Formats: sequence, C-alpha cells, structure tokens
Amino acid sequence: MGRDKLFSIQDAREFYLCIDDLLRSEAVQQMKAFTQHGTTSTYDHCVVVAFRSFLLCKKLHLDYKAAARGGLLHDLFLYDWHDKKARGHLHGFFHPGIALKNAQSSFTLTKKEKEIIKKHMWPLTVIPPTCREAYIISYYDKVCTSKEVVVQWYGSMKKVFKPSSQ
Repeated sequence: MGRDKLFSIQDAREFYLCIDDLLRSEAVQQMKAFTQHGTTSTYDHCVVVAFRSFLLCKKLHLDYKAAARGGLLHDLFLYDWHDKKARGHLHGFFHPGIALKNAQSSFTLTKKEKEIIKKHMWPLTVIPPTCREAYIISYYDKVCTSKEVVVQWYGSMKKVFKPSSQ
C-alpha cells in the first residue's frame, strides 16, 4: 500500500502562478535577509505557510489564490524582530499591521488578502478573522512556527548533549 502524495507537480505550478509577481518583487526578496525562527528566514517561513494554506484551501474549495498571496505576505514586516532595542517587546501584536502597510505600499491587495495579513496572529490580535482563509493562514503560521522552533531547540540540545569521543 503506497503513501498518497501530499501534493502534485500541478499544485506546485498553480501555487507558483498565484504568487509569481510577488516572488519577483524587491519587497518579498528582502524577507530573505531576516531570520524568522531558529535558522529559518522570514521568506522561507512565509513560502511554506502560503503553500500549505494554498493546498488546504484548494481542497476545501476556498479562495486558494488569496491564501497563497496573503500567506506569502503575512510577515512582510522587514526588520529583525529579535532586536528588542529596535522594535520593542510587542512584535507579536504589532507586526501584522506593519506587514499589511508594507504589502499595500508594494502591491494591490484584495479585501481577503488584507484580512489574511491583518488577522494572521489571531487570537493574539483580539479581533477574529472574518474569512476561513485567514483562519487557515493563522493555523499554518502556528504549525510552521512550532516546527521551526522545535528544530532549532533540538539542534541546540544535540550540541549540548553530544557524547564525547573515545
């Protein structure tokens, strides 16, 4: 009994067509310069969140194009959030608004794409999303963040508990 494919080449192509213009932009390319969690760049984090959300929205017959685009732009804040002196301690609360402002200054967004970016940190941001696609982005943002943090933690623990050579 074989394992089902998680996605097809056609899914990957269709995802790319949804976000091609965004990927080629200077704003999105700048995300490669910032670390999100562990050793994962903000760019890589957003691509994975966007792709997973795209696949689920497509399967559920939701607006998968808005999920792909909003997912890619959800963390377009373009600063090092780890530097508390530069940005303070409330990044989790404020970066969705910053990302939305940056996205709107670089791209024409649909109402749903704006909603996805603005509400992706729910329930940390108190007002809940009004569309299912934003809930899906919020979910995958947390799933991917958890994985990135655990991978970093595991790597650190392997170094600490590395058996000595004999």
